[in-house]
Amino acid sequence: MDVVDKTVKEIKELKIQGAENIARAAIVAWSKAKDKKKASEKLAKARPTEPMLRNVLKYLERFGDAEGLLKKLDEDRKKIEEIGSKKIQDGLIVYTHCHSSTVTSILKRAWKDGKKFEVHVTETRPFFQGRITAKELATEGIPVTIFVDSAARLALKKANIMMIGCDAITAEGIVINKIGSELFAEVANRYDVPVYVATHSLKFDPLTFFGFEVEIEKRATKEVWDKPPKGVRISNYVFEKINPKLIAGIISELGVLKPETFIQEVKKVYGWLIE
Repeated sequence: MDVVDKTVKEIKELKIQGAENIARAAIVAWSKAKDKKKASEKLAKARPTEPMLRNVLKYLERFGDAEGLLKKLDEDRKKIEEIGSKKIQDGLIVYTHCHSSTVTSILKRAWKDGKKFEVHVTETRPFFQGRITAKELATEGIPVTIFVDSAARLALKKANIMMIGCDAITAEGIVINKIGSELFAEVANRYDVPVYVATHSLKFDPLTFFGFEVEIEKRATKEVWDKPPKGVRISNYVFEKINPKLIAGIISELGVLKPETFIQEVKKVYGWLIE
């Protein structure tokens, strides 16, 4: 099995998770492929609902600089960590949902800067990605409490800030993230807890400029209930849309911006995305 097929397989099997991790793995696989065009086609199909994957492949097809792109992502990650960590202050309780490498890197940076805070995280069924977040943070010595998803109100009630990642952002400023995210954002707004989305701006979906709707991925029902009783239907949506009105700001390498301002900045900086 060549590196492209191996990467596609690992993405589909969720051995590689998270939009940015998927994008990075695709860049490496593409760089090692002999047939670049075929590699792009295979990799794009691994997660058709991931705009960052499509965007980095478009960059590679246009500019061909895999090493430069990886370097940019590393530099941008440091910018996002620096910007995002400024939102974390001593004594705060930070609520997050699922697992976002961007969010965890911000929290680790804030902790290394000497800030003392706690983290509440919901487990995120059915694959319990919240446990990945909890384990990563606990390893750094950050106090973390994990809650079942249905206890999110309790997790948020004493929180001071909600910070989540995202998988896609539309031209209307709608953020797509793990199922439950909008529900929890609504709870956060009820308790006056500001909601921040931490992400790389390449998660913007340029297709939405041209009227295309973001596909909300559904996974196999057996992940929720392997053999449900006859007559019981299973809904297993992986992501959901978050109304931009619920979002205090999007934290990216471009700064901390309101959703509508974020879209305008992306158009300026990454004009090649919508050409």
